Amino acid sequence: MTTTPVPKLITQLAVPTIISMLVTGIYNTVDTYFVGQIPENDTQAVAAVGLVFPMMAIIQAIGFFFGHGSGNFLSRMLGAGEKEKASEMAATGFAMAVGTGIVVALLGNLWIGQIVWMLASGDVSAITFAMTEEYGRIILIGAPFMMAQFVINNQLRFQGSAMYAMVGLLSGAIINMGLDPLLILVLGMGVRGAAIATVCGQATSFLILLIGSRRGENLRLHRKNVHINGYYILQITNGGLPSLFRQGLAAVSTTLLNRAAGTWGGDAAITGMTITTRVFMLMSCALIGFGQGYQPVCSFNYGAGLRGRVKEGYWFCVKWGTVFLTCIATICFIFAPQVIALFLKNKNPEAIAVGTVALRCQACVLPLSAFIVMSNMMLQSIGKGVKATITASARNGLCFIPMILLLPKLFGLTGVEISQTVADVLALFVTVPLALSEIRKWKEEIIPSE
Repeated sequence: MTTTPVPKLITQLAVPTIISMLVTGIYNTVDTYFVGQIPENDTQAVAAVGLVFPMMAIIQAIGFFFGHGSGNFLSRMLGAGEKEKASEMAATGFAMAVGTGIVVALLGNLWIGQIVWMLASGDVSAITFAMTEEYGRIILIGAPFMMAQFVINNQLRFQGSAMYAMVGLLSGAIINMGLDPLLILVLGMGVRGAAIATVCGQATSFLILLIGSRRGENLRLHRKNVHINGYYILQITNGGLPSLFRQGLAAVSTTLLNRAAGTWGGDAAITGMTITTRVFMLMSCALIGFGQGYQPVCSFNYGAGLRGRVKEGYWFCVKWGTVFLTCIATICFIFAPQVIALFLKNKNPEAIAVGTVALRCQACVLPLSAFIVMSNMMLQSIGKGVKATITASARNGLCFIPMILLLPKLFGLTGVEISQTVADVLALFVTVPLALSEIRKWKEEIIPSE
C-alpha cells in the first residue's frame, strides 16, 4: 500500500471494484430489461421497477453507510497498526447493518401501501400501482441480505481484498441474471419473478462474501468483537454519512423525478426516465468502482502520513475517469434512441422519445462526474466528514432537488428531462472549491511516491 507505484496499485485494486460496482448496477438494470420484455404491460412493468428503485436506494444507502463508515475506519487503523480496533469495527458495523435490515424488512412490509403511494404520483395507472406494491414487498424481504453484503464487500475492499469482494457480488449477479428470464418470461411470474430473482442474488452474494471474509489475512467477524457504543457509532457516522447522504438523496431525487415524470407524461414518461436512469447508473457504477480502487490507497496512505501518494492517486483517477466518461457519453449521445428501445418489447414511441432527450442531455455533462465523484471519495477516505457530506449531497440533493421542483413548472416535460443535466453543472461548482481547498493544505507535506 505504501511502496507500490500509485497508478499501478490503483489499477490493480480498481479492476475488481469496477466489476463489483457494475454488478451492483446490473441487479436493477437486468430487472428493468427483462420486465420490459413482457408481451403485455411492458411499459407499466418498467415503470413499477423504476418506482421501487428509490426504496432499493435507501436500503443500499444504509448498507453503504455501515460499510463505508466501518471500512474507512478499519483501513486507517490497519495503516496505523491498530488491528484490535479494526477487528472490533468490522464486527460492529456488520452487526448493526444486519439488525437495521431486519427492522426495515418488517416495517416496510407492514406499511408497503403507504410507501408505494409516496413513491408514485396520482397519474400512474392502477396496473402500475399494483405491480409496484407486488415488486416492493419482495424486495423488502431481501433488505438484511442487501445491507450485510454491502458491509462485507466494503470491509474486504478497504483491507485490500478487492478480489474476494468482486467474486461475492459477481456470484449474486449471475444468479439474478439466470433467474430473471426463467421466472419472468418462462414461468410468467412478471415483476414478482424479477423481485424473487433479485433477492436470491443478494442472498447468494451475502453468503459468498461471508465465506470470503474468513479467508486469507482478512479480519474475522466475531460476536465477541461487537461493541455498539458511542465511539464506534461516531466513527461509522463520520465515515459513512457521506454515502448515506449520497444514496439517500438519490432515493429522494428519484422519487421526485418519478412523480414529476408521472405528472407531465404518465407511465410512458416514467418508463423513459427509468431506462435513462438505469443506463447512467451503470456508467456511474463503473466510475465509482474506479474510485473505490483509489479509496483504500487514499485512506491507508493518509493514515501513514504519505500525503503525496494521496494527491497523486486523486489526479490519476480524475484524469482517466474523465477520458472514460467522455468516450461513453459520445456513444450514448449518438445511439440514444436505440439504447432506450432496447429495454422495451413493444417499443412505446412516447417512452423512447422521453428517454432519448434525457439520455442525450445527461451525456453532454457526464464527464463532469469524474471530478465530482473522485473529490467526494477523497474527502470521505481521509475523514473529512463535513466536506465529504456536502460534495456527496450536491449532485442528487442540494442541486437536483431544487431543479426537479422548479424546471418542470417552467418547461413541463422538458424540464423533467433536463433537470439532472443542470444539477450536474451546479454540483461541479460546489465540489471544486471544497476539494481543492483540502489539497492545497498538502503542499508542504508532499512525499514522492517512489
